[in-house]
Amino acid sequence: MPDLELASLPGGSVTLHDARRKVRWTVELEPFEIGVFAVTQEQLAEAIGETAQHPLRPATDVSWLRAIRFCNALSEWEGLEHAYAFDGLDVRWDATSDGYRLPTEAEWEYACRAGSTGPHYGPLADVAWTAADGVTTPQRVGLKLPNLNGLFDTLGNTWEWCWDLLDPARYDDYRVFRGGGFADDAWSVRASTRRGGAPGMHHEDVGFRVARGGFDDEDAAQGWSLAADVERATIGGPLPPGWTPRR
Repeated sequence: MPDLELASLPGGSVTLHDARRKVRWTVELEPFEIGVFAVTQEQLAEAIGETAQHPLRPATDVSWLRAIRFCNALSEWEGLEHAYAFDGLDVRWDATSDGYRLPTEAEWEYACRAGSTGPHYGPLADVAWTAADGVTTPQRVGLKLPNLNGLFDTLGNTWEWCWDLLDPARYDDYRVFRGGGFADDAWSVRASTRRGGAPGMHHEDVGFRVARGGFDDEDAAQGWSLAADVERATIGGPLPPGWTPRR
C-alpha cells in the first residue's frame, strides 16, 4: 500500500459560512493530521491493484464513496481501526477511530488557510492551478508553492472531498468538496468556496486528501456532529423558490 505524507497541525479555530442559511460560526479544532498532498493516481492505483496513467497527478474521477473505501483500505493495511462503517451505501464515521479518513469541512478550511484571513493564502498564480494557467488537465502535485502549513494544492488543481454534507435540507446526501480546480476562475478558487456532489458521482476535477485523528465522541468531532446533520436536514413549510423536492 502507498505511503502518504501527513502534516501534524495544532489545534486552533476557523470561522465557517453557510450562504443559504446566512450564518457564520466558529469551530474550535483539536490537533489532527492531514495529507501534505492530494492522493495521487499512483497511490490510488497501488491500493486497488491498477496501473496509473499519470502517477504524480492527483487521483480524480474518484467518487466520495470510493475515497471513503480507500481510507478504510489504508487503515486496514496499517493495522488501524476503520474510521468508517457501511450499511449498504450509508456510511457512518466513528470519530473515536484514529484510522485514515476524509477531513471535516472545518479541518479542511483551517488547513487550507494556514492562518490567512483572505480568500487565498498567497498570490493565486503562485499557489494554485486555475483557468488562468490554460491547462486542460490536473497537474502534477507539488509544483506550486505550499501554504504555511506546508500543504500543496489545497487551492486549485483539483477540488477535494470532505466528510460533511453540503446542505441536507436542499441536496439530501450530497457531500462537500472544496478548493477549486484547474479549470475554475479565481472566483471559485477561494478558501471559503463550498460545492458538492452526490456520494456516488465522480468528476474529472475532484479528488481528495486524507486526514487522521481520533476524538472523544463517536458522533461529533471537528465541527461536525450527527445531531447537527439531522437538524440541518429539517425544513418546515413550503419549499423556497427554485427548490425541487428531495429524493
